[in-house]
Amino acid sequence: MSEMLWQGFAHHQAGRLPEAEACYRQIPLGDAAYADGLHLLGVIALQRSENELAARTIAEAVAVAPQAADYRSNLGNALAALGRLEEAADSYRTALELNPDLAQTHNNLGNVLRGLGKLDAAEASYRTALRLVPDLPDAHNNLGTLLLLAGRLLEAWPEHEWRWQITAEGFTAGRDFPRRWAGEPLGDRVLLLHAEQGFGDTLQFCRYVPLAGARGRVVLEVPAALVRLMSGLPGVERVVATGDALPEFDVECPLLSLPGVFGTTLETIPASVPYLAADPASVAMWRARLAALPGLRVGLVWSGDPRRHIPAALEIDRRRSLVLGQLAPLVGIEGVSFVSLQKGEAAAQACPEGLVLHDWTGELGDFADTAGLVAALDLVISVDTSVAHLAGALGKPVWLLNRYDTCWRWLLNRDDSPWYPSLRQFRQTRPGEWGAVLDAVRTALLLKAHAA
Repeated sequence: MSEMLWQGFAHHQAGRLPEAEACYRQIPLGDAAYADGLHLLGVIALQRSENELAARTIAEAVAVAPQAADYRSNLGNALAALGRLEEAADSYRTALELNPDLAQTHNNLGNVLRGLGKLDAAEASYRTALRLVPDLPDAHNNLGTLLLLAGRLLEAWPEHEWRWQITAEGFTAGRDFPRRWAGEPLGDRVLLLHAEQGFGDTLQFCRYVPLAGARGRVVLEVPAALVRLMSGLPGVERVVATGDALPEFDVECPLLSLPGVFGTTLETIPASVPYLAADPASVAMWRARLAALPGLRVGLVWSGDPRRHIPAALEIDRRRSLVLGQLAPLVGIEGVSFVSLQKGEAAAQACPEGLVLHDWTGELGDFADTAGLVAALDLVISVDTSVAHLAGALGKPVWLLNRYDTCWRWLLNRDDSPWYPSLRQFRQTRPGEWGAVLDAVRTALLLKAHAA
């Protein structure tokens, strides 16, 4: 290893990316370490989510050293981040021809095959990775989500528990808690149930809290924005905001582990709705305010939280979210009034010409406030984000605008959901293609408004 490459690699391992980059750039053309330096410059670009630069740079390294399997594998990572999944799969396959023992590359190939809808091949890739490295957390977790997507829930839940072993940004680190609850009667012991991921996950899986409460004393920890809404759940002794001091407890369980604890299958999902309730006074207030709007009152959410600090989450958000201008097909539908439920930076986007959007989101401080407004509406139309879960939990009709590479919870080849009886899916048939989805929504809204 040349001096500059060695120094750069030391900086790189320590997270000092500018210093590492400076060292790699000093390796001259013709040096034996030149291709390694190029490759690692591409890796740095990938770490910074500069995916086009990463793909170009690593491709240059591949041209210099075409037999380097790790170069081909990281080129696949860059192409996958750009959404060029077929090319990424080809790059991974070439890497594996050069070195078939790269477990992480088998795992990454599985990810792009899943994105391409080739689930059997993706499962085979994950299982190959696990034959090579039986305790590879990424492959276990990815296999779990694939099995969930396929509706093979009982097989999936144990694999899904490997998420706690993943250290990548965006995953919740395990906490130093006492013994995990396995579903046994609690007696005098106190069970802590706690949120671990996003608002939508918490809204979806809090349905299990009353089942746990039937077995003993339960304390629930959720983000502060959900405390008021979740305080109405049956079987909860106390609801605590994440970050506040916890009362004493004896055993714990994350909310997303409860389906496994209760042995949930597609047929036994606890899907009786509503399992959350809005404050009646809030609902009455919003109904009075909405009474002036003619026709169907339809709530709209067109964008999720981009979570820009987590590159993988940002990439998913780009695929699940729209910009407000893309809702132009909803303009001119008689008998419908639109109400914004959009929070965050996307709320400032300009409306397409002709779309009248009533907006009271400045008055919505937490999910209890939002629940009051949602309960007063006739329908919610939302991308795959927390408001869709809120509407489903309230038993409100909700139309989900769903991306092609759907989240596991929405399953495959169906336009309904066993998790939410009131939910209807409008799914992309090609990656990134929202036009046909919105045309279908327009047609369905015209029919619904006519029937109202």
